[in-house]
Amino acid sequence: MPSRTWSYGLAGLLALALTAGQASAQQEVRQGVIEQITPTQIQSNHHPGVGAIIGGLGGLGIGSLIGAGTGRDVAMVAGALGGALLGNNVQKRYDQPVEGQQIIVRITNGVLVAVTQPVDSRLKPGQRVYIEGTGESARVIPQQ
Repeated sequence: MPSRTWSYGLAGLLALALTAGQASAQQEVRQGVIEQITPTQIQSNHHPGVGAIIGGLGGLGIGSLIGAGTGRDVAMVAGALGGALLGNNVQKRYDQPVEGQQIIVRITNGVLVAVTQPVDSRLKPGQRVYIEGTGESARVIPQQ
């Protein structure tokens, strides 16, 4: 009998997880007019060191395919070091700040909202826009 109880409990938790995932897909949308657009730079959201770790693991794996005995050990160490250096250099290329814009929008209730996002050349001061989402995921999009 405990196995049937576990099955029902697991099915209930799965149903709850599925419905919770659907509720989180909703986004808040606000309307407003662009007051000001200021050019800025957006820092990368890549985690430092991940490139070196992934490159090192890849190099270690490739090094393990070479030779046997002590030669394989040397190849694994060399592969891990080379992969870590290469992975770090690749990540540095992607860690550069990107061009962005800070957009000040006066929403319909009179409140000013600032959103920083990648450059969207369709946006101009005085234009009616929507603000999708909240916090760091908020984006300004033009009204059609």
